Amino acid sequence: MLQGRRVLLCVTGGVAAYKSAHLARRLLESGATVRVEMTESALEFIGAQTFAAITGERPVTSLFAGDLVSPHTELARWADLVIVAPATAATLGRIANGISEDLVSSTVIATTAPVLLAPAMHTEMWEHPATARNLETLSGFGYHTVGPESGALAGGDSGMGRVAEPEDIVAAANDILGGEGRGKALLVTAGGTREPVDPVRFLGNRSSGRMGHAIAEAAVRRGYDVTLVTTADLDVHPAAKVVRVETAEEMLGAVSGAEADVAIMAAAVADFRPVTAASSKIPRADGLSSIELAETPDVLASVVARSDRPFTVGFAAETGGIERAVEKAGRKKVDLLVYNDVTEPGSGFGTETNRVVFIDPDGSTEELPLLAKSEVAERLLDRIGAAIAERS
Repeated sequence: MLQGRRVLLCVTGGVAAYKSAHLARRLLESGATVRVEMTESALEFIGAQTFAAITGERPVTSLFAGDLVSPHTELARWADLVIVAPATAATLGRIANGISEDLVSSTVIATTAPVLLAPAMHTEMWEHPATARNLETLSGFGYHTVGPESGALAGGDSGMGRVAEPEDIVAAANDILGGEGRGKALLVTAGGTREPVDPVRFLGNRSSGRMGHAIAEAAVRRGYDVTLVTTADLDVHPAAKVVRVETAEEMLGAVSGAEADVAIMAAAVADFRPVTAASSKIPRADGLSSIELAETPDVLASVVARSDRPFTVGFAAETGGIERAVEKAGRKKVDLLVYNDVTEPGSGFGTETNRVVFIDPDGSTEELPLLAKSEVAERLLDRIGAAIAERS
């Protein structure tokens, strides 16, 4: 499950830091893209050039130096998984108590990605009540822990506190990134289709594709095998399979050939297309008094009609009240409909936020507050996961 995933490896100041070089190599061999952060004390145990040679990227070693304007927030957002290995007693204490006084603690506190901690310290430190309390707090945050083990420690000592082996950390990372989507195919459409009038002009809509791309990103993080059919020129998670299209007809073809256990049809498909598209640009001087239109294919209906129908989510971008969307949920026979009023501030096309209402086929609704589209995506996947689990 690490294939195509973005892993941020955070190395802190313990003698076990040398094992993190082996860990970086194992993560790369598993197909992950790896970037490295190092605390100042980590640099006392292993050089930054070692990680640069392994990963092909220079490690970030300071909050204030380097090319990144805000390294802790930029890398926190970049990562699908943050691994702290070794995680010293001091590092565990800082994170557990929200003390963001170095690069690694600041990044971990800033991230919303899963966090995997690989503690490493002397036995006496591991057995101290403060360490046990901090680990309990971190577990309450939802953080994951692997190790430590019993074995040789620094200074010739032996006992509990030896960092987990790189292979065990990679195995734990695979388990974390499996998520509820492991083994499931998820299809998502995004953007507004463009129906050509001539080689220059088209009929379309204002959809930016941000919502669909946010769903694809969140679904990859949860372990789904994601196919994104999109008209939008936006960044896409490297683990997602991307099919670029323009017209409704092209979108229908791409969707028809895609496997799906879950289909989320977030694209704004144009309802009509010109019957005939001119082969060359229509001169303004020639005038254009009318355009004969024909209906485009109903991409959502094609998914609902499949013999191997997936759990299907439709989208309804409307103006005014919710009544048309409630009617659409029943008429389209979807498993869930996501409605938003595009005239509402912060909920229209091209925004970073959205205010949506989930509508069930029976007309019952759940209204969400104004949220970032990334958070709407998470709430939607939570809802889908719960519905599928209930059916099972």
